[in-house]
Amino acid sequence: MYSKMLFLRFDKNSVDKPIVWHLVKDYDLTFNILKATILPRKEGILVLELTGHRKNFNKGVKFLRDQGVHVQTMGQDIKRNKKKCYHCGACTAVCPTGALWIKRPEMEIVFDKKKCSACELCVPACPPRAMEVRVMEKLLM
Repeated sequence: MYSKMLFLRFDKNSVDKPIVWHLVKDYDLTFNILKATILPRKEGILVLELTGHRKNFNKGVKFLRDQGVHVQTMGQDIKRNKKKCYHCGACTAVCPTGALWIKRPEMEIVFDKKKCSACELCVPACPPRAMEVRVMEKLLM
């Protein structure tokens, strides 16, 4: 079995289609949704772990691209720069996995890297830009 974490961006033309359903039905793939968001302009973001036989996985990714879905692997590494962080808590509001949380009563931000799915939602949410990405992602062909 082959498994990868994927970041999918759906445009407004594909956000209402049952695209992920086809991955299961037509390509015998299983998935675990880690984060799903529909943005105001009707664009969608989906972070998922996709699993199946490698041949089916590659066919499924090709299907996604053919449907206009932007597909990226989730091979990046998220780090918190402790010197920049002023513990405002903005990052904790957007973290879907609970990797970022507020330690009480100290009111300090704690980053549990083991829980991080590398979705990058914390990066733009952080006012001092203390959440940093070491890019290792690549566009799947």
